[in-house]
This record gives sequence, C-alpha cells and structure tokens, in this order.
Amino acid sequence: MNKFKATVTTQPLLNIGMVGHIDHGKTTLLYQLSGKWSDTHSEELKRGITIKLGYADSVIKQCEKCNILTTKDKCECGGNIIPLRYVSFIDVPGHEMLMATMLSGAAIIDAAILVIAANEPCPRAQTREHLIALELKGIKNIIIVQNKVDLVSEEEALKNYNQIKEFVKDTIAENAPVIPISAQQAVNIDMLLEEIMNLPVPERDTSSNPLFLVARSFDINKPGAFASNLSGGILGGILKQGKLNVEDEIEIKPGMTSKKHNETIFTPLTTRIVALQSGKNQIKEAVPSGSLAIQTELDPMLTKADSLAGCVIGLKGKVPDASSSLNIHTTLFKEVIGEEKGKEEEMKIAPVKMNEPLMLSVNTTITVGFVKKIKGNDIEVLLKIPVVVLPDSKVGIARNIGGHWRLIGHGEVF
Repeated sequence: MNKFKATVTTQPLLNIGMVGHIDHGKTTLLYQLSGKWSDTHSEELKRGITIKLGYADSVIKQCEKCNILTTKDKCECGGNIIPLRYVSFIDVPGHEMLMATMLSGAAIIDAAILVIAANEPCPRAQTREHLIALELKGIKNIIIVQNKVDLVSEEEALKNYNQIKEFVKDTIAENAPVIPISAQQAVNIDMLLEEIMNLPVPERDTSSNPLFLVARSFDINKPGAFASNLSGGILGGILKQGKLNVEDEIEIKPGMTSKKHNETIFTPLTTRIVALQSGKNQIKEAVPSGSLAIQTELDPMLTKADSLAGCVIGLKGKVPDASSSLNIHTTLFKEVIGEEKGKEEEMKIAPVKMNEPLMLSVNTTITVGFVKKIKGNDIEVLLKIPVVVLPDSKVGIARNIGGHWRLIGHGEVF
C-alpha cells in the first residue's frame, strides 16, 4: 500500500457520521477508531444505546516501517508513526424513537459510515431509514461496514454481503465500498482507515458571512464551582460557511425561550466568543471544517441540556430571521421506511391532512409544524419552534405513527 499524503490540521478535515440500526456496533467501532466511548449520558450507559449525538476526534496515522494505518500512537512493529489526517466522528442514535436526533446529526456531516451487522438479515428497519436520511441530507460519500463477521461463518458472511449489495442497489450507496470487520476484536480496522483516507474533502466556503449550526449546547461547570471560576455557555456544531474568530460578537437565533401568557417567546441572543475549540486544540480562528465548540459569555443556564440546539449563529446583525411558518414542496414515500421488511404493506403513507402535526427537520432544528394549507404537493405549516432557513435547506418530514415519529418524506422550502 502506498503512503498517503499528510494533511494534518488544527481542525478535522471531515465530519464523519456513524449511522445504522440499533446494536449493530456503531459505538464500539467508534471506540476502536478514536479510543473514546461516546455514550456518556447516564441513560445511555444504563441502556447500552446512543441517545444523544456522540462526538470523538481522531488522527489517522501511518507506520513508516510497515505502512499500516492506525489511530494509535505506537505500531506493533516498532516503526515510526506519521500523522496523516485529522477527522471528527459523530455517533448518531440507531433507535427508531430517536430519528429526530439522527436527522440532526445527518445535517452536520460530510460523509458517513453505515454499520450493518453480519449476524442479522439485511436490511433492518433503521438501516433502511438511515440510508434514506443520508440521501435526504445530500450525503453522497458513504462507507459500508459489515460488522460482527467474527460471529458468523464464511458462508453466512457472504450471504449477508450479497444482501447488503442488493439493499444498496440503485441508491446513493450503490458503489460504496463494503469493509468486513469485527469492531469488538479490532479486525480490519486498518482497511476501514484506508477508505476513510480516500474520502474526498469537500470545498469550503470561507468568504461568505459565517453561519454556524448548533447541534449541542451545554454547561461545563461542575456543581459547587465558585462564581468567579464559572465558564460561559458552550455551543457545539459545525461552521457551515465563513470564518469565526475569538472576540467576535455573535448573534444566536431563534435564541432563548420563555413563557408569556401561556405563549412561548423566542428571543435572539447576542454574546462574544471567548474561545474556540476543535477537539483538543484551542484555535483563534475557525473555518468550515469538522466539529467545533464555541465558548461564549452566555450564562451557562441558557445553554445547559441542549437548550440552544437547533439555533443558527452568525456575526451580530448578519443572521437571517427565524420563520414561524414554512411553505414546503413535499415528496412523500410510498410506505413507512423505518418498518421491518415485509410490514410496509400495512404502513402505506396517506396524504398529508389539514391541521395534521408533522415533525420537521431543518438543518439541526427539529420542530413540529401544523398543516394550515394544502395545494397539491405544496403545504404551509405553522411551527411550534421557529427555524432559520438557509439556502439549499432540505426538510425531513415525519408523522406520528403508533406513538413514534416515523420518516414519511422530504421537502424543499420555497
């Protein structure tokens, strides 16, 4: 194998999503790639599933002696390790009830690793739903990982491989490489790293006004900390375009929520960037590349528990206003995508109805809209949570079926 060209930067070159059906091994694979367990929420640890978006950064390296790719600091052969590419991973939930979180994660990735277990029939419900979600969000660079090959025979692995190829036929993943691995046993991780090295880095827009999509917001202060030692609220996500610098004065929309006469009010916030962090690196200037954390002067009470997730950030006075209603040109599927194979006949998708509540995914914003007008495939919806609509924004449309939000189509705002 030829050596790859080293392009290590202070920010990850790519945001790579880890997607797939529940329990197919996404989080274990992420640990092998980064050395980090992304399940840190108490319920995640208790239940063994990913509930919130998980983040981990990693530097892909190559041994000068044996040429093997690794994310570890040492090679078993004792050769010198050369850093090649800095990447960021996002672990998204595979459970059907957490589709909204998955759509938020898909909005901030450049490429995806679709994890499919070799010891189960393919496709499973959320394998199908996640592939459709990637298509809705315009993610074209996909690597398929056939995980858990250590649990099946060679014949069973080959049967599962053929199922995978049939599943992705005529989809955006039709020509995606399929890498057989065991995340639990760390088998063939180097082959996966080679495919990650082959992923193209998209062109970045650094000249437009900066726009940052907030996927997470949180408070990093520990209970009992003195007021003089408190850190301002943290906003995590991706810079979609432009540049942000420490000391920039920024605006956050739709912003803070409050109640007035039983009505929810959204108030834009302004603050100053105190620090920018990409992985473990403190940086002075951020460009559109990988995941990013912004430390602000905001009261951490405003950012805790993802309370500002879904907002859009830009320079003060440069952020488009949030909209409380949307006109959407819709395209509905024929059947519910997230059902197990064979059940779709019972889950045909009916047309949208007046006053029907729909869950809409726009950028990293998840909101519920009530249908107020219908004209052919075009609908007008009134939103519970306003959204900042950006150019080329794709809308995921979900319907409440059996108590769960299920993906039923997609749309474009006009």
